[in-house]
Amino acid sequence: MIFQQILLVVIGVSSGLIVSAGVFTVLISVGLIPRFAGKMHVARKIFALEEMVVLGTLAGGFFSIFSDWGKAGQFVREHELFGRVATEGVWNLVSTAFLIIFGVFAGIFVGCLALAIAEMLDTIPIFARRIGFRHGLGVAILAVALGKLTGSLIYFTQQVFLYGG
Repeated sequence: MIFQQILLVVIGVSSGLIVSAGVFTVLISVGLIPRFAGKMHVARKIFALEEMVVLGTLAGGFFSIFSDWGKAGQFVREHELFGRVATEGVWNLVSTAFLIIFGVFAGIFVGCLALAIAEMLDTIPIFARRIGFRHGLGVAILAVALGKLTGSLIYFTQQVFLYGG
């Protein structure tokens, strides 16, 4: 039993490291953070910008795993921090403002990421020619697409999203 638990921990941590490395690799390869720094004219503070991306990723991962720590609304409502009547109204106003601000920034980020990836797609044929990868590129792309399709079908038909495994 203990070996099973250790194996699950090793697999979970390894999977998390691989996924986060993939996310950061995409962000680095498309040059998104330096592009943001250039557009915002804060190139001197690029390290702080990169640290905020990493901290945001860690915070998102933390709150997705330990969701009980992110229940601020439940705490505010249970303890009636602004009085019995005003608490609900204040919380609705604050949470709506937070969702609007988060939605704007998330939309900006996803839009910039999509544009950067679209620009990077132009480099794939050049890269393939330079490394001599002339035959089989279509098969490799098809294999990736079929793998994504298979994973999505399993995820949704077996309702993995309900129980996580």
